Amino acid sequence: MAQSDTVDRILDAAEELFAERGFSETSLRMITSKANVNLAAVNYHFGSKNALIHAVFARFLTPFSATLEKAFDDLEERCQGEPPTLDETLRALTESAVRMPQRNERGISIFMRLLGLAYTQSQGHLRKFLEQEYSKPFGRFMRLLKEATPQLTAVDRYWRIQFMLGATAFTMSSSDALRDILENKLGVATAMPEIAQRLVPFLAAGMQARDPMLKPAIIKPSVA
Repeated sequence: MAQSDTVDRILDAAEELFAERGFSETSLRMITSKANVNLAAVNYHFGSKNALIHAVFARFLTPFSATLEKAFDDLEERCQGEPPTLDETLRALTESAVRMPQRNERGISIFMRLLGLAYTQSQGHLRKFLEQEYSKPFGRFMRLLKEATPQLTAVDRYWRIQFMLGATAFTMSSSDALRDILENKLGVATAMPEIAQRLVPFLAAGMQARDPMLKPAIIKPSVA
């Protein structure tokens, strides 16, 4: 797909509308109207609405995946054969996201909103696309998480990863509003890298918390 001003306008419009309205509720006509292009241009460059959705995700995830792979390479090299800690692994992920060049200041928050929608709305084609195209870097992330949390069962780890993703998606997708609230209430301005730094220890603590499903051991009193 040749990159052009038309393609960028279509992707910008689709990205914003999908984030605001959802995938099913956003029509191609809405996108063409916002991008100021005709339907033929969308069909020519993308071929279908599903392919346009994939392209919106790929525009962020392709460079992010390359940045993340480099961060993991550097991390594992520094660890010299030892498994990275959970904090180090999570920091590599969040710092890779905030270091990404953004087309606008709302880039990360919009993408995280889209990522949340990919799970909450019926978009099987999108999940399949993400699994096919980005399985390597995110499979590596899952491996590092597993190595850093050997005490967890597969079921516990699954749920804690979902909780972690939920907290991250909410925080990052709502970062503009959350920063405004903090500044209005306490007069404190917060940059996106600082949010990521605060998020990492919270996520790591949740991943490593005591399992509430385990019953505490009963210590019987000794007989004198």
